Amino acid sequence: MDATAQSTGSASAPAGTGAAAEIRLEGVSKVYPDGTVGVAELDLTFTAGELTVLVGPSGCGKTTTMKMINRLIEPSTGRILLDGEDVTRVDPDQLRRRIGYVIQSIGLFPHQTVRSNVGTVPRLLGWDKKRIRSRVDELLETVGLDPAAHGDRYPAQLSGGQRQRAGVARALAADPAVLLMDEPFSAVDPVVRERLQSEFLRLQEAVRKTIVFVTHDIEEAVRIGDRIAVMSQGGHVEQFATPADLLGRPANAFVADFVGADRGLKRLAVTGIDAADLERPPVVHVGDGVADARAAMERSGARWAVVLDDAENLHGWLSADRAHGSGTVGSAARRMEAWVPVDASLKTAMAVMLQEEAGWVAVLDGNRFLGVLTPDSLHAALRRSVEGTVPETAGSV
Repeated sequence: MDATAQSTGSASAPAGTGAAAEIRLEGVSKVYPDGTVGVAELDLTFTAGELTVLVGPSGCGKTTTMKMINRLIEPSTGRILLDGEDVTRVDPDQLRRRIGYVIQSIGLFPHQTVRSNVGTVPRLLGWDKKRIRSRVDELLETVGLDPAAHGDRYPAQLSGGQRQRAGVARALAADPAVLLMDEPFSAVDPVVRERLQSEFLRLQEAVRKTIVFVTHDIEEAVRIGDRIAVMSQGGHVEQFATPADLLGRPANAFVADFVGADRGLKRLAVTGIDAADLERPPVVHVGDGVADARAAMERSGARWAVVLDDAENLHGWLSADRAHGSGTVGSAARRMEAWVPVDASLKTAMAVMLQEEAGWVAVLDGNRFLGVLTPDSLHAALRRSVEGTVPETAGSV
């Protein structure tokens, strides 16, 4: 396929095909004429609306697998089902109208403006100018580009991150059911890459496409993936699991080596806070007397207490060495700096704990105090999550 078709043709889905689609690979392989096995008998299911990452060393068949989905590479054996339809039996051009495609080099046309680039596929589909303009402006805003500021610029006038966002917008222009992404963020610097990952996760929350994402970076895979397939040379899938399961219980030595010896630390980033893991220190209120607060701490053997306001929201904390005199708790309390929302990860909780040099971190639901995580309870939470995982291996889908 020529460069034009590669960068845009697979995004050419007609309007109304935007519902996420399930993808199933059944016994799919790719064997080249010289006998080289690129991909070996894959059985995988990419769940509708989820982001699945293919990760592994160079030459393991990640990109080959992805390109077989939209038939840029034809499989040697097996079936590829898109919402139950065998794509190996349909017209390739019609297939690619249902699939968006974003590549590492982005592939924007240098002689066309950003607005013209994003509107390429709708123009080919015969949309009228007003509809194209409306769709392009909507997408540019969605990916974080101001249509008024960036729409009439040329690719050379954009930063690398802006070009990448424009490439994503173009792939989404005709609302495809599936989005294929081949190392789309690898060509930008680490700071921009992390920002693009965050923006892309925000976008996925809104559009909920079925996404197959290729990367060689396990950190990226863990951060963005709903599920991860770890591939080895010869196109074998060694494990197919959620990020937490993958890091908690690697299926074999290859996976353990690939995800790294620091997989326990990586797992912190994908393990959420469970209310069952929280400790409940003494709780006092702003209107309580200091003497009563000190008595409460002494009864529990604690050296500090959490201070709440009358609405049970977090106000601060009080140490035993400040609980003297006849004043109120509110006048003696200190501001609480070490806290995280309940939907934060254990990694975030640990980072706040270290940053604030605190022995614990409060967990809040809005402003409502739920409990605290200490180093001991944080470790116990991580161990409990690991013990609850069951790994999936090749072919187990």
